[in-house]
Amino acid sequence: MWTYTLRRLLLLPFTLFCIILVNFIIINLAPGDPVSVAEISPEGASRRADQSGASSSDQRYLQFREFYGLTLPILFNTWPWLKLDYVKGALWQLQHRQISPDDKREMPGKDYNNLRIKFGDQSRYIMTHLLAILESPDTAPDIRRLAAQFFIRGGMRQGFIGPNLSLEQRAWNQRVTKDDLLLRSFIWPVSASPEEIKGKISAMAKWYEDNEAIYQFQPDTKEKIGILFSQTRFTRYMSRIIHLDFGTMRNDSNKSVLREVTKRFKYSLTLSILPMLITFGLCQLFGLTMAYYQHGWPDYALNITFLVLYAIPVFVVAPFLIEKVALYHCFPFTDTPIPLNGFTSPDRIYNQETSWQRLIDVLKHIALPISAIMYGSLAAESRLSRTAVLEILRHDYVRTAYAKGLSPFTVMFKHVGRNAGITIVTSLAGSLGTILGGALIVEILFDINGFGKFFYDAIINRDYNVIMFSALAGSFLSLIGYLFADLAYMWLDPRITLE
Repeated sequence: MWTYTLRRLLLLPFTLFCIILVNFIIINLAPGDPVSVAEISPEGASRRADQSGASSSDQRYLQFREFYGLTLPILFNTWPWLKLDYVKGALWQLQHRQISPDDKREMPGKDYNNLRIKFGDQSRYIMTHLLAILESPDTAPDIRRLAAQFFIRGGMRQGFIGPNLSLEQRAWNQRVTKDDLLLRSFIWPVSASPEEIKGKISAMAKWYEDNEAIYQFQPDTKEKIGILFSQTRFTRYMSRIIHLDFGTMRNDSNKSVLREVTKRFKYSLTLSILPMLITFGLCQLFGLTMAYYQHGWPDYALNITFLVLYAIPVFVVAPFLIEKVALYHCFPFTDTPIPLNGFTSPDRIYNQETSWQRLIDVLKHIALPISAIMYGSLAAESRLSRTAVLEILRHDYVRTAYAKGLSPFTVMFKHVGRNAGITIVTSLAGSLGTILGGALIVEILFDINGFGKFFYDAIINRDYNVIMFSALAGSFLSLIGYLFADLAYMWLDPRITLE
């Protein structure tokens, strides 16, 4: 067993890496910018991508994209190999809003915006070409001014964000702040005289010469190959994950994703693990009962009940429990009102309770949420358990057990129940990964601030770091769940070995 467990744990990082890679590609290839901003207008909801072009109107989100590598290609960075002709063609398209001189139709707004954002992200790798266009006497004035804007965009760097910055990071922030202010001063108005434009271009060329070696504006072949693999979104993301840095919240750089998730861990862990364990025990009991009384009234009654429960969606059951069970009612045989929402009582009450009173308080509050979460899985797993038990009852060792004079209780629970439990363990094994998904509808209706509500808000707001963490953590927990399932097989059936 120990050899098998060690082998599985050694394979875990590689498996997790492959899962992260697939999820990362899917999320980054999804339509829209990974950090686009939701906007509500009288016409309805829409999304505004972060302005990453030459003249960004939102430096806050540009800084977020820069810091987390979202301005880079996904897997391979071939931008250092871009040619001068490509740069000239892209500038012409951006200036004239046309695909080519032969096509007189105006470029669609979406395509124009995508080109502007992509070219703005590429600008730091084409600084040499942009400077050549600026200094060329054949460049049209409008193209030259546009090239200057992208030159400034390519030269600007973003500082480090987040709490607890080191001295080196603070020094870097001071440097880039000074450089960014200088670069912004290089832009000239449309009414500028030729002498003013020439002076601005000379200042750009001087700045380029002073910072060429620092920012690698002209990498050699070896450096380009290094950039091909190192300066990508995936490499940037994995370099942070290796150091267990899952990033910060998009709307508040002082809040780390890991800290925010930890705050909600106790809520979703309780609403996931506890229903899973209760479901396993009850579905075994109901499955054994239905199988033992096959074609009897307990079998028909439980089958019909579970079929009805399985057909009722949770968004119907949860409001029903709130309105018909909790509202104006008390727990059976007590005068204690049934809580309608929350995981505990208000802090002013909860903080003054003893440990035992806090436990009772939590159980009172989660009684209805857990019922709403587990009824569907209980109905499905009980019917599955019935099928598994009926299959086990046909085996020879069961008839042998009865022939030896063992009681029906001993046969059903010691021999049949343990072997039938293997099927249920297999069914429940992958559900460990749903801890981070949480019970979204239940958490919203019962006002519980768990993972489901947290990750749902992250998806709506395109909080990139939270979305990636949910995929990573969910995959990890699923793999751990399958490992525990394999170990449970051996415990439930001694005939199974893992060697």
